[in-house]
Amino acid sequence: MTLTQLEYLVAVDTHRHFAAAAEACFVTQPTLSMQIQKLEEELGLKIFDRTKQPVIPTELGARVIAQARTALREAKRIPELIRDQKDTTMGEIRIGIIPTLAPYLLPPLFKAMRQRYPHVTLIVKESLTEAVLEELKNNRLDCGLVATPLREASITEEILFYEELFVYVSKKNALYDKKFVLANDLRAEELWLLEEGHCFRSQVLNLCELRRASDIHFQYHTGNIEMLKRMVDKSEGITILPELAVMEMGAGPQKRIKQLTHPRPARQLSLITHRDHLKTQLISLLKKEILSIVPAHMHQLNHKKVMDINS
Repeated sequence: MTLTQLEYLVAVDTHRHFAAAAEACFVTQPTLSMQIQKLEEELGLKIFDRTKQPVIPTELGARVIAQARTALREAKRIPELIRDQKDTTMGEIRIGIIPTLAPYLLPPLFKAMRQRYPHVTLIVKESLTEAVLEELKNNRLDCGLVATPLREASITEEILFYEELFVYVSKKNALYDKKFVLANDLRAEELWLLEEGHCFRSQVLNLCELRRASDIHFQYHTGNIEMLKRMVDKSEGITILPELAVMEMGAGPQKRIKQLTHPRPARQLSLITHRDHLKTQLISLLKKEILSIVPAHMHQLNHKKVMDINS
């Protein structure tokens, strides 16, 4: 059994296709297939059910693949340990980030990292929280930037900052003339929401004490906060915005922002890693730069209430 064979094994599990796995590993398909077959013969079991399309692991094969991922992760620790000891700031960080945070945090983060650490490469994938967790567990990401708490046994959460949630209202809405808004003022039929799967949607539903959006007579499926703002601008509706989105607004749109009354709702943003994560030094640099970008008042909860991300 070799590390190369384990890498091929993981690649097939990831892509669920032998040709795609071979391409990802920069080898020919016959070479990859032959090595996996040798491993199966050595172990005396079939790891993949080749009769299915896409290819899937057998029950015992799935357990072997999980162990292979752990073995590969541990093998990669050796150069990472050496790099950390030498205090070198070079390499790449694979980051997963949720769509409701990416547009507001990534531009200044890219700029800061490029200026201070020119030999560090950021590889960023925008995904929903569930996908970020899956990629972390399968060693396809080094860390994630998501809303928490997640309460996942294999995931470590390091809180970075808190974003207050604000109401964004149409000029035609009755709430426009108010400075402060109660959660009870938010009417379901006027509320524009992100589509299913976004943790921010769940937080908004919990804020408004709605179990589901069945009371909303018109539903628009989007994962883009900026589109929700546009829909509010063209209607009599309302939506909920996180603080970083509000901070980017000009004086005109700011007039449509209303603060919710005490306890002010907030979402908790954290840097998450697998409990056996690598690249400790690079991830620490990433955390440092994020905290330098986010205003200091957002580093503390300051009597706000963290909204649950589960609906």
